Amino acid sequence: MSPVPSSAVRPASDTAGAKAAKVVWLYESHKKVYPRSVKGWFASWRWVLVWATQILYYGLPWLQWDGRPAVLFDLGARRFYIFELILYPQDFIYLTGLLILSAYGLFFFTAVGGRLWCGYACPQTVYTEIFLWVEHKFEGERGVRMKLDAGPWTVEKLWRKGGKHAAWLAIALWTGFTFVGYFTPIRTLWAEAFTLSFGPWEWFWVLFYGFATYGNAGFMREQVCKYMCPYARFQSAMFDHDTLIVSYDEQRGEPRGKRGRKDDKAGKGDCIDCGLCVQVCPTGIDIRDGLQYECIACTACIDACNGVMDKMQYPRGLIRYATQNALALGEAPGRLFKRLLRPRVLVYGAVLVAISAAFVASLMVRSPLKVDVVRDRASLARIVDDGRIENVYRLQLMNASGEPQRYRVEVGGLPGLQLGEHAPLALQPAEAHWFVLQVQLPPEAAQTLGSGAHPIQFRVVAESGDRPADVTEKSTFIVPR
Repeated sequence: MSPVPSSAVRPASDTAGAKAAKVVWLYESHKKVYPRSVKGWFASWRWVLVWATQILYYGLPWLQWDGRPAVLFDLGARRFYIFELILYPQDFIYLTGLLILSAYGLFFFTAVGGRLWCGYACPQTVYTEIFLWVEHKFEGERGVRMKLDAGPWTVEKLWRKGGKHAAWLAIALWTGFTFVGYFTPIRTLWAEAFTLSFGPWEWFWVLFYGFATYGNAGFMREQVCKYMCPYARFQSAMFDHDTLIVSYDEQRGEPRGKRGRKDDKAGKGDCIDCGLCVQVCPTGIDIRDGLQYECIACTACIDACNGVMDKMQYPRGLIRYATQNALALGEAPGRLFKRLLRPRVLVYGAVLVAISAAFVASLMVRSPLKVDVVRDRASLARIVDDGRIENVYRLQLMNASGEPQRYRVEVGGLPGLQLGEHAPLALQPAEAHWFVLQVQLPPEAAQTLGSGAHPIQFRVVAESGDRPADVTEKSTFIVPR
């Protein structure tokens, strides 16, 4: 594929202040990005988020709660433990609510601050940051890494590359092991690790998740954000000119030009064209070219530029968080935050608060007892002693609490309706069991009602435990002809 025709490119000299034109190939082999390490206020916050997310991710499976893992998604038993909360497949509605909350949270934070998730908490960003730190420790800073890759293979290059990849693999496999620990008790998994006695699915997911972490954070890096992540493509639908984004102040920085700290500006802007903002960018873009979908808002360019401005004794903020309208109008920071309180943000925020409140309230009033009543269809109705009409029912009780429970069953809806003899109804924590119950109706009541199906209700009451449970389920009683 040939490049864009030269006739279609307008030289920078044709228009005052125009940027230099570039020839862009439609198909181009990937060039490795060598991000330079950076220190600053935003970099510190980014590492705070790295530590917070990883302590949470790696630590939760080891945390115990009432003699079991605090967080465990037991797919075999179809139970999902989240501290005191025990969920069943019937609680799928809560997953739906969580997804809706996540979607509105993404809309809200994107409308306010752009790609905050991408820059600070996205797993791709977090693990790329960790893998880059390992790379810096083994191979050195940006220039040293570039020289090492371009040079021939030597003993030093072999041990530096080998050590880096060994550390990457260790982190990746531990990440995969921890992921499986959310579905298999991790202490059991740890004991199995010493004898390599994992089950086939455990082997698959440890290796698959580890390989994905190793490949995405070690090799693909910015390509995942630029080409694979759908958020980079549809983020523009949630942006407007008052969205807070990482921006370059072109009015202050242009025309740019190289110079020393003691040199006169000579009519140039504050940008000294040092290129550090490009060197620290993990996606390899130039923020001075304006808003680009490849920008993940990691703010590394802000820290790098602020450091240069300090050395040049210029005011900070040549690259900063700002909105497009604020930059165009040259507004002060105080006015900037007023722009964030616009109708879109207020609507997203109100909907997010309402859904969050409903979600939390639903969890708080959720009954720790689930009841399902099924009438035995193998025996619709039968006549027993004293001419009583008997129907047989199967009750499935699920104890969704973390403590043993005893239950009392009452039946009503028809005159004289009563339960037959049955075993005590008791369940252990997070246990589900089917119980068979006989319900009998006196013959005189049956004659009064007549044949057919008549509505009745089962009431199940918890007689023990700290949380009260009282559930009523409907069914029908059959009176034969």
